[in-house]
Amino acid sequence: MFKILVVEDDKNLRKLMTTYLKRNGYITYEATNGVEALDVMDTNYVDLIISDIMMKEMDGYELTKSLRDANYTIPILLVTAKSTIADKKEGFLLGADDYMVKPIDMEELLLRVKVLLKRANSANETKLIIGNMIIDYKQMSIVYKGKNYQLAQKEFQLLYKLLSTPDTIFTRQELMEEIWGLESESDFRTVDVHIKRIREKLKDITEFEIATIRGIGYKGIIKKKD
Repeated sequence: MFKILVVEDDKNLRKLMTTYLKRNGYITYEATNGVEALDVMDTNYVDLIISDIMMKEMDGYELTKSLRDANYTIPILLVTAKSTIADKKEGFLLGADDYMVKPIDMEELLLRVKVLLKRANSANETKLIIGNMIIDYKQMSIVYKGKNYQLAQKEFQLLYKLLSTPDTIFTRQELMEEIWGLESESDFRTVDVHIKRIREKLKDITEFEIATIRGIGYKGIIKKKD
């Protein structure tokens, strides 16, 4: 079930959008400005943001720029009374994915949300999104709360394998054959060494753990948030 954050300082409009989204099967979070929105995202995973532009403390433009500067790829739909081409251009240049002008038609809003989520899912086919962590296989990158973490190629492939099929036990031999290949002259201790390095390099990330299955191998575990 997709989770949508609605950032809007007009209480009535915010409630109207969240009510409509809930009726159509979405989980919603609310914020009255960009600062509150960032606070929500610190503790909750969000699939899409619908944001007003004109807000106190941090407006929609500033929120969009802040998220893109921190490498967040989450879809952002700006909703505003500002309707000039210059206003739209500014939003798109800062990284917004779509733009709607008030007054908002709720049926159109739902259609745009569906399109943005479908587009994002297509782009994420080679990505694992686990809480606040994004693992991008194509880019071989790991981003957690806006911070980039670096792994060597084999370390990255091991991590991706374990977390793309969580709670599945892989023997050391299976991991050796898939990551290093059948012709590799390395022994099983190589897997242990790489797992140790992954744990050390990603020790600050709390979304997962790599469990050692004594005498067998390893499995990835996704930690559930309270």
